[in-house]
Amino acid sequence: MTSMRAEMAKREDMVKRIDQVLDACPVMPVLVINDVKQARPIAEALVSNGVTTLEVTLRTPCAIEVIQEMAKVPGALVGAGTVLHGQHVRQAKAAGAQFVVSPGITTELVRSALAADMPILPGTATISDIMMGMDMGLNRFKFFPAVLNGGIPKLKAFSGVLGHTGLRFCPTGGIDGSTWKDWLQLPTVACVGGSWLTSGNATPEEVAKRAAALGLKKK
Repeated sequence: MTSMRAEMAKREDMVKRIDQVLDACPVMPVLVINDVKQARPIAEALVSNGVTTLEVTLRTPCAIEVIQEMAKVPGALVGAGTVLHGQHVRQAKAAGAQFVVSPGITTELVRSALAADMPILPGTATISDIMMGMDMGLNRFKFFPAVLNGGIPKLKAFSGVLGHTGLRFCPTGGIDGSTWKDWLQLPTVACVGGSWLTSGNATPEEVAKRAAALGLKKK
């Protein structure tokens, strides 16, 4: 019984900690960085313009190094994205990531995150995905791919069925500078993810302009 209570407390703590991530900034850029030298300048361009939560995808050979560099930027809340298994979780934590994001959800992945004491935002695309996560004590999810998966109408439907359970989402995939605010109108949406802030191999200067256009910098 004591062990079960400890496990429940650990999962509740994970939800609180992922809430801190979701509430830190309404936009979470999805970053695919191919050059470590660009890591700090891009992070600084984002953070200085109010975009403080950064998801570095593990899609490039230098991703772990990028996390290490971005984690050095004051004010940056850096996480690892495209996390697929336990080894990714452990590598991300060792690099200084403060949370992990996955495109999907598996029991092994969630267990690995719990074992590593790492807040996780698993990806969901169906009611069954969400129910699986809820069975594991989670109710904070990435909705992915957001637009291709039915967009705002589908997430509204999910929220209508399960919103009473306290679900919160970070929709990601297909969202851009012209639509991100629309998603935030949904009560269950805490923040949105997207790659448009750094797409097209944008320079740090271009990234700064795009981030500034969001109007998130505190005056």
